[in-house]
Amino acid sequence: MMQRTSGSRVARFGAAVFAAWISLASAAPAFADAGFQRWIQNFESVAAKSGVSRNVYRAAFSGITDPDPEVIEKARYQPEFRDKVWDYIDNRVNEEQIAKGQAYRSQLSGWLDRIEQRFGVDRDVLLAIWSMETNYGQILTRQDVMRSLPRSLATLAYLDKSRARFARQQLIAALKIAQSGDIKVNELISSWAGAMGHTQFIPTSYLAYKVDMDGDGHANIWESVPDALATAANLLHRNGWETGKTWGYEVIVPAKYRGKLERDNRTLAQWEALGFRRPNGKPFPYPSDRANLIRLAGDNGPAFLMTKNFFVIKKYNNADKYALAVGMLGDRIGGYEGLYVDWPRGYTPLTMAERYELQQHLQRQGLYDGKIDGKIGSGSKAAIMSLQGQAGIPQDGNASKALLEFLRRK
Repeated sequence: MMQRTSGSRVARFGAAVFAAWISLASAAPAFADAGFQRWIQNFESVAAKSGVSRNVYRAAFSGITDPDPEVIEKARYQPEFRDKVWDYIDNRVNEEQIAKGQAYRSQLSGWLDRIEQRFGVDRDVLLAIWSMETNYGQILTRQDVMRSLPRSLATLAYLDKSRARFARQQLIAALKIAQSGDIKVNELISSWAGAMGHTQFIPTSYLAYKVDMDGDGHANIWESVPDALATAANLLHRNGWETGKTWGYEVIVPAKYRGKLERDNRTLAQWEALGFRRPNGKPFPYPSDRANLIRLAGDNGPAFLMTKNFFVIKKYNNADKYALAVGMLGDRIGGYEGLYVDWPRGYTPLTMAERYELQQHLQRQGLYDGKIDGKIGSGSKAAIMSLQGQAGIPQDGNASKALLEFLRRK
């Protein structure tokens, strides 16, 4: 099955690498935390009462004696809620991710046909989710992102009071997944909050929505791209995805409604009667559908009438920026044009190739030691602000064309 091969090779490599990495890392911790060790010992009885065998539990925590400090750091910074909307979108909806998505759209067409037929969820939305969650599986091989799931969730339960209940619940669910045989206990790898596999399901959601699409007897979202995409499709389908319909429409807001009607809910026909129009002049295909007006950058940025599918996407990640990025990226993968009204950045943005170049310049200046990936995150912004401070220019942290040209002249 050629469609599965390329996707699963990456994930299989990642699982093997990180199982070995966790074994080595946990065998020789830098510091032992007695309180954390007591928490692990005490939670064993809680897990046992929920049906987790002591052998599975002890195997999961073998050699783990200290919390993961990076988990707490990552918990404090979540880009969906802190980044400016255009920074968030630019990092995720760009020519590189569109091209990858279109390549996978062709390569996985057979599987995507079957998933669409079974669940009725648009293939381009599924590809966009895959891109957003793990960069089409590439993140699964990164030690700086993926980590021991038992250690991560135990860290949250031990140190983060606001997430302790969530972490305990997810940890028990993850151990049950390993106990069921869907994945080996020493391959329980996740992001900082316990999200797993190509499409980053938290353990309880995996148990609720898992799909064995390729028919091998396991819903293997770690190695099987068809299983991962079908599991994502099942989540959206069971939360009310409307087949054949979009997530929303970019609209031109009549001048008299600037600053007004934000998040009002009306039928598309009612919005049209108020003077709201699509930039391409086309009518709304389902005028009786209801939609909410959302402007994530205020009156000077693009405006959208968000239909039901936008809110279904939020069942995956309850953030407007996330759902908008998924919808926009899915549209671009499917061949649709970008926005009619651009974001009010206040500067000329860079292409992905220029973003790589910017990070390389910052690295040569000794200001940036992160990954050269074209994503302008907190590390890149801090480096930009340091450079701007040295140069005596406003420290806005923006990856602008002007800043790159300044670096080229240095």
